[in-house]
Amino acid sequence: MSGTKVKYQDFDIRVAKSDDIGAVSDLDATITGIAKPDYWAGMFERYGTRDKRYFLIAEDTRNAVIGFIIGEVRAWEFGSPPSGWIFALGVDPANRLNKVGSSMFAAICDRLAADGVDQVRTMLARADELNMTFFRSQGMMGGPFIQLEMPLGSKRTQP
Repeated sequence: MSGTKVKYQDFDIRVAKSDDIGAVSDLDATITGIAKPDYWAGMFERYGTRDKRYFLIAEDTRNAVIGFIIGEVRAWEFGSPPSGWIFALGVDPANRLNKVGSSMFAAICDRLAADGVDQVRTMLARADELNMTFFRSQGMMGGPFIQLEMPLGSKRTQP
């Protein structure tokens, strides 16, 4: 994936580098309250270094990471034609009204479209009103799939 930097008025969007992972992990911990540096190192390995997988960051004029977005092209899961999936998004709370999230969303959608897909999807917790509002403001709406789950281990009930 190209290392092209896209400039906006108060920030740039570019491909993440391994040096960014500490800042991404810190930003995520600020947002979620949970530090998970090993998780973010693994995310970079899987999504920051391979074709049709995207790990983008937004950085301010001081080169501080103020946002991240991660997605990929997935194909033929339960009959779904190739489509883009976005599964991680975070924006520094102080920058949420500066179009950082919208700009990162547009940047990743442009990359996914260049890969030949014409649909983008994501999955959210029902109670995640912040991200639900954000993605709906970008034009996303409920899709044709239903998410299913069940507990494993001792909490699993046998059919």
